[in-house]
Amino acid sequence: MEIDFDSFVLAAATADLADEPDARDHADVVEFRMDLAEEPLAALERYDGELPILATNRAAWEGGEYEGSDDERLADLATAAEHEAVAAVDVELASIRDGDADDVLATADDHGVRVVASAHDFEGTPDEIELMDTLSTACERADVGKLAVTAESRADTLALLAVTHRLASDGKQVATMAMGEAGSHTRAVAPVYGSCIGYAPVDPAEATAPGQYDLETLATLVDRLE
Repeated sequence: MEIDFDSFVLAAATADLADEPDARDHADVVEFRMDLAEEPLAALERYDGELPILATNRAAWEGGEYEGSDDERLADLATAAEHEAVAAVDVELASIRDGDADDVLATADDHGVRVVASAHDFEGTPDEIELMDTLSTACERADVGKLAVTAESRADTLALLAVTHRLASDGKQVATMAMGEAGSHTRAVAPVYGSCIGYAPVDPAEATAPGQYDLETLATLVDRLE
């Protein structure tokens, strides 16, 4: 299975791959939150769905719930990259910078799996220079650079959208969103400015990040705005 990030990709976020049939009408891929799942590698072995998988095994220090060591977490993500249904993996930019994710990157390369380098700020929105630096670095180190910040004002969202537009206009593949109430609209608007991935839960009650729309709502909004 493959994911084409040259056009907008809507990812249905879930910790249960049994949700995949409910996502097919609106999503292009399933973001499998391994850190929220019970026995995620076994779930991947059983998976026989139609949608490709973007595997995420989020570290606790970046908003996830993985309870083991970072070495174990990244080893599990590398194993996930070997599965035929896994078309992309999400790796924290910090892990890539530190060299901790080298095995994940090598495995992904060996199996033709795309890499999303992600950075999250749950405290606020850095200034535009720092936003550009972080997102540019993520793009240099992976196929897609992903940046999620927490917006406290419209100025925060405008800064994020400006950086998104500049990098996308330069041919970079970026995925951006602002979390929280002030930034929730960016999940629908950012694709207009070049963001190539949107995330929404299959079940609205199981949102994996602050400010997420449900899958059907986000699909509808993006379609109307494009």
